[in-house]
Amino acid sequence: MRAARWLALGGLLALAGPLDGRLVGPEEAGFGECDRFFYAGTPPAGLEAAAHLKVCQRFGGAERFATLYSGRARAPVFSAFRAPARPPAARAEPRWLVEPQIDDPTSTLRELTDEADAISSVNSLGSKQALSTDYVDPDYQRGQLYPFSLSSDFREATFALTNAVPMSPSFQERWYTNLRSLMERALTPQCGNGEDLYLIAGAVPSDRRLQDRVTIPAFVWLAACCAMPGGGWAMGFVQHTRDGDIIEDVMVKELEKLLPSNPQLFQDNCGETEQDTERMKKILEVVNQVQDEERMVQSKEDTRPLSSMTSEGSALLPLEAPEERRSFLGRLMGFITTPVIRLFQLLYYVAVGILKNIIYFLWFVTKQVINGIESCLYRLGSATISYFLAIGEELASIPWKVLKVMVKIIRAVLRILCCLLKAICRILGIPVRVLVDVATFPMHTLGAVPIVCKDIAVGLGGTISLLFDTAFGTMGGVFQVIFSICKKIGYRVTFDNSGEL
Repeated sequence: MRAARWLALGGLLALAGPLDGRLVGPEEAGFGECDRFFYAGTPPAGLEAAAHLKVCQRFGGAERFATLYSGRARAPVFSAFRAPARPPAARAEPRWLVEPQIDDPTSTLRELTDEADAISSVNSLGSKQALSTDYVDPDYQRGQLYPFSLSSDFREATFALTNAVPMSPSFQERWYTNLRSLMERALTPQCGNGEDLYLIAGAVPSDRRLQDRVTIPAFVWLAACCAMPGGGWAMGFVQHTRDGDIIEDVMVKELEKLLPSNPQLFQDNCGETEQDTERMKKILEVVNQVQDEERMVQSKEDTRPLSSMTSEGSALLPLEAPEERRSFLGRLMGFITTPVIRLFQLLYYVAVGILKNIIYFLWFVTKQVINGIESCLYRLGSATISYFLAIGEELASIPWKVLKVMVKIIRAVLRILCCLLKAICRILGIPVRVLVDVATFPMHTLGAVPIVCKDIAVGLGGTISLLFDTAFGTMGGVFQVIFSICKKIGYRVTFDNSGEL
């Protein structure tokens, strides 16, 4: 079986290092050092109860994942882990381990231990947790909430019984296959190869119990939170344990409503206001493909055992009478009709199988067409809404712009009025005498014009008279000087002539 093959591929012996399963006390907030497996370091709120135990699973001195365990149901409520890229599986047999401190808080064993080693050293072993003997049932196996196939290293840690719930072989195979497909094709690629991906896998108990001890889950769920800056998202997945049910994608808030007590799985719903819807659409496309593949696998499984149709069909035939009671005619009719009936049965099963495949194929094609039309309509609607939003923004801004212009005009008018008022105030502040002088200034000016002209004429006449007086005085002085010089010269001549005489 595929499930057994996966277990053989993924099981590892704990050959190196101790596997510490520290039981976190109720007085401690969160899961201690295992808080790093939760988004924003905050475990889910609303899932803890009085009978629940917080376990920080460790291996080799480092934390591997966190588990909330129910001692009443003897099954985990959830396991929280990170999701790096998946390495190739190793071939080994699994070694299932128990947590001694769950049943015996005074136990000195502070690490996950083999059940055989814990029987002699742990008091009341199995009083609160499941044991390997609880899974001695051909219809159920130990199914991991945190599958070994998703662990990047030290996969032995995932083989703790505190991480296992009862699963049928077929359901376990579908659960592991779906998780692997979703991780490899959708969740990890859309979250930076899983570096910022936080995962919580859990189980919701039903009313049924395995061996009247371990609660069988009604469905299992997975919540994923991508905290990648600028491109985060959150998604939920649910798969019921009923045969024929396929994995379902739900929003995280819808998943929370399906869980007991309506908890909050991620703080702030994994940054709901900054989530990338385009990445979520790509994830949903892959989920649809995984669902279609699961339907195809189920249809093939329904039509696969054709070789056994003959034996199954023969069981529908009436029992033949003993040889001695049958007549020759009855044997002849039975010999003729039996192959014909079986042929019709074979044709019926083949026709039903072909019809199922045709229906599934048509359903797949129809779904793809509907998805394509839905995507086109979504894009057209988004573009139309964006266009109308842009127009609406412009129309809405027109009154605002008009209001701004009116405010500016009113401000300008108010400034002009303010200037006029200032001028009036200044005019009113001038003394009355100054205003009278300013008003009478033209009259005084006109009355002073003749006087000024007269003064100018008198000044000009005095100036001209002064110029004539100066000129005559100067000329008189010059003549007098010349006369004096000539007089002296004439006297000297006369004196010289008298000497000669």
